[in-house]
Amino acid sequence: MTRMLKKPAALVLGLALFLMLQQALAQRYLSGILWPEPPVVAPGDNLAAPADAIVLFDGKNFDAWKGADNWSVDADGGFTVKGAIQTKQGFGDCQLHLEFASPKDVKGSGQGRGNNGIGFMSALYEIQVLDSYNNKTYPEGQCASVYNQTPPMVNASRKPGEWQTLDIIFTAPRFDPNGKIAKPAYFTVLHNNILVHNHTEVAGRTYYDQENVYKKHADKLPIVLMYHGDSVRFRNIWLREFKALEGKPGGKKGKEG
Repeated sequence: MTRMLKKPAALVLGLALFLMLQQALAQRYLSGILWPEPPVVAPGDNLAAPADAIVLFDGKNFDAWKGADNWSVDADGGFTVKGAIQTKQGFGDCQLHLEFASPKDVKGSGQGRGNNGIGFMSALYEIQVLDSYNNKTYPEGQCASVYNQTPPMVNASRKPGEWQTLDIIFTAPRFDPNGKIAKPAYFTVLHNNILVHNHTEVAGRTYYDQENVYKKHADKLPIVLMYHGDSVRFRNIWLREFKALEGKPGGKKGKEG
């Protein structure tokens, strides 16, 4: 039995050595594009903000917001909304992280239960916040939907009162010189670390009672925490602006060496 095992082991070792030698002798194909070195960004520990993030709320104050005058921070480092607030700074393409909790004491149903929203570009494009745990409503209005346009792929909601995460990558729309839409907006969203939107195209402004259309606006506008009368809570809000690396022609094309 021992001798029979030696042959397969030798064959496996020989194949591994052959593949390693083949890889060593192979030449990398060059595309002809020169790429800049990606910058180094130190990630945060657990859910802490990365080194290049703009911290919008860290449990200390509301300095980054308009409309939160005389608001107070709750004992656990979160806050309870009392009205709509917006960032003092405008943003375009961005990665937004936040945590939210629906009211622990359940009241109402459908859209009347834990209703809020994350509004991009002065709330022109909204990701819905709602208590969607055992709460029936229209699919494109449940939590993490592109409001009134596209439902999330799955319902990843936690129980009322529990902290939940939203990680949202927003690509702002582009307009041509005549004000017509040249490239639509897109959302990629993870709700409680579960992918619910994968580069979902936005049809236009996320109206409740109007057709979804695009109208030209500034390249950067505030983020809005919307308010619909429910005491939704938020904490740990940070944002990263991003820009894709741009390569340029000029490098060698073909086999390396």
